Amino acid sequence: MRVEIWSDIACPWCYVGKARFEQALAAFPHRDRVEVVHRSFELDPHRAKDDVQPVLTMLTAKYGMSQAQAQAGEDDLGAQAAAAGLDYRTRGRDHGNTFDMHRLLHFAKEQGRQSALLDALYRANFAEERSVFTEGDARLVELAAGAGLDADAVRAVLADPAAYADEVRADEREAAQLGANGVPFFVLDRAYGVSGAQPAEVFAQALTQAWGERPPLTLVPAGDGDACGPDGCAVPRD
Repeated sequence: MRVEIWSDIACPWCYVGKARFEQALAAFPHRDRVEVVHRSFELDPHRAKDDVQPVLTMLTAKYGMSQAQAQAGEDDLGAQAAAAGLDYRTRGRDHGNTFDMHRLLHFAKEQGRQSALLDALYRANFAEERSVFTEGDARLVELAAGAGLDADAVRAVLADPAAYADEVRADEREAAQLGANGVPFFVLDRAYGVSGAQPAEVFAQALTQAWGERPPLTLVPAGDGDACGPDGCAVPRD
């Protein structure tokens, strides 16, 4: 079974939702037969790369809330993250464009390091004091190398604006086609969708339901063909 997760590094609920989903997956009896694929989704795709601002400033401008309301929301997110076993800085974080991070995640997928890089980016954005936005490519190279990627290869990807850009845009178009207008968005075997950072129990139920309702394999009637089995392989005879 395949589970696809659309998310953004700037999305705190994606950070929490990933932890809750992984808690459910760890307890799922068929977890070794579940493939998890992370897909790209930008919450702020039109923001310029050099346009970085404090999270509270972004929240007050985007949602028309007061500074006190924005801070209360961050405090609540901090409590939710702590309950999921995650560190979360409720003060001093900033917000910016995540397109290059998504490009690197597609590169990391080819290297078998996508989940490790995603965890590193989430941790850097939500738990660490240093910014993932203000230090430029050097910070992303450092994080990617720490996640097991070759630093020179990462620099090459970042230096080429076209590298993996089509893959990011394809993920975003697909999210729109599936009806996702927010993240995190979980799709199980292209049959079930779960929107938002649901409790682990909801993810567990979705995994069980999706697994139990997979269609059985239907063999095309074509007669018996040569094959290998426990007793050996069929040997052509004249």
